[in-house]
Amino acid sequence: IFDEKKIRELFKKADICINLIGILFEKNKANSFKNIHSVFPSLLAKLCKEYNLKHFVHLSALGINEAIDSDYAKSKLDGESSILRNFPLATILRPSVVYSVDDNFTTNLMTLLNRLPVFPIYYEGNTKFTPIHCSDLTDVIHYVISKNIYSKIIECIGPEIITFREILEKLLLLIGKKRFLIPFPLPLAELSARFFEMLPNPLLTRDQLRLLNYDNISSGKYKTNLDIGIPSIKFFDEEVKKYCYMWRDGGQFS
Repeated sequence: IFDEKKIRELFKKADICINLIGILFEKNKANSFKNIHSVFPSLLAKLCKEYNLKHFVHLSALGINEAIDSDYAKSKLDGESSILRNFPLATILRPSVVYSVDDNFTTNLMTLLNRLPVFPIYYEGNTKFTPIHCSDLTDVIHYVISKNIYSKIIECIGPEIITFREILEKLLLLIGKKRFLIPFPLPLAELSARFFEMLPNPLLTRDQLRLLNYDNISSGKYKTNLDIGIPSIKFFDEEVKKYCYMWRDGGQFS
């Protein structure tokens, strides 16, 4: 993504740029939050201006204003500022947790709930989320482009507010398992996050643990997808039910 020559070739043929690139944890110096969430979007915004593109839609993240102690959140905010400075016509979408059949959220949780007899929860599991289904989010992107919505920060939320504990309970019900959900005190949570960070694809990092301390719901400071006329229509239970059989006893024949 940092081969500017290749990116320029794409921009020569483009009318609209949609940036969906983001990471949840840092792998190395090249794949850092700063490079992926700040430097790269800034480059795209400059190219949008240079090639006179009609629109730039950038996917950021919900709840980043409040999470001042998270490197992930700070890099997302820096990226947004740089985009609006270089291409003021850009529209920034801030989705809550995005889920679907191939996500890294529900699928990972169901895998862990399937294998572990005890599951740790952090901050008593009280963190609130407004999960949005992937197809609801793509509908928002299409709507923003087709209706020529510019220069906005829009928070993209699902139709319901669910706590982290409730998400786990719903997933357990869907896969037909019973597990102990054990609240972890913060020092123990940080210790487990340090351990997980050593894995190639960490289940939890200390930065993600800090993010979990903040609700992932509409802030009230910006318009939501509902406010601009494109409400989310897919509910968490109903959608996860369509693919949760992979984690049930008997699989697709359950």
